[in-house]
Amino acid sequence: MQNKNIVIISDSSCDLTEDIIKKYDIKIVPFYVSIGGKSYRDGIDISSKELIDEVDQYKELPKSASISPSQYQELFSKYAKENDIIFIGLGSGFSASYNSARTAAMEFKNVYTIDSMNLSSGTGLLILKICKMREEGKKALEIVQEIEKMVPFVRTQFAINTLDYLHMGGRCSGTVRLLGTMLGIKPIIRVVDGKMVVAKKPLGFKKALASLLQYVEEDLEHIDLDHIMITHCLADEDAKYLRKELEEKFHVKNILETYASGVISTHCGPRCIGILYILKP
Repeated sequence: MQNKNIVIISDSSCDLTEDIIKKYDIKIVPFYVSIGGKSYRDGIDISSKELIDEVDQYKELPKSASISPSQYQELFSKYAKENDIIFIGLGSGFSASYNSARTAAMEFKNVYTIDSMNLSSGTGLLILKICKMREEGKKALEIVQEIEKMVPFVRTQFAINTLDYLHMGGRCSGTVRLLGTMLGIKPIIRVVDGKMVVAKKPLGFKKALASLLQYVEEDLEHIDLDHIMITHCLADEDAKYLRKELEEKFHVKNILETYASGVISTHCGPRCIGILYILKP
């Protein structure tokens, strides 16, 4: 029986679909992003495509503001009187937002925070596990303890089509950007120990997609098949291709396609696409 007294809260970087958010009644706190002298709530006031268009216009990345402890405290207060709360959002290695949530949670005895050490639907996968455990009737502390054991087993990898956004974000130099573009390098970014690292440097996007599928093939025996995510920014055709390959070559089911939020998209750029999953402990 579902434990209805657990409220699940995340931020807009978890990259779950609106259908999933509504189905499981997940509370989402939007990041604020500012560009061109204007401020927007990610996913509410502006879409990923609109934000990408703004980046193209102003030739700079938007600045994202961490969600403050007072914002989290106000939100937790709204639900904590009658419910336990589990918060999990963008990992502490990517934003100060998690530490803000943890600071706010100290004011409550029944608010639990989990450091996802991840981003995008890597966090979203953990949220789906929390939802499943809540439906099974598990208590909040039990869920938190089980999820914390799963965190190191999340596998997040993205193929990057353009180096422009990594360059604007200070993640690659002008020289690397120039040479990489000339050579057609499409880097594979993985999340390792809570940080983004360049794992491979395939030449051409077709080889980059093949690299994503290779990770799945190598991990296939150990993948938790409850859900596998294909998450992307403006890469619908590539998503169709990856889905077909996963279904036909590896007989994978329960594939969820989700769209990267503005905060994630503007750090990776258009046509960024990833395959994300959890390994069995």
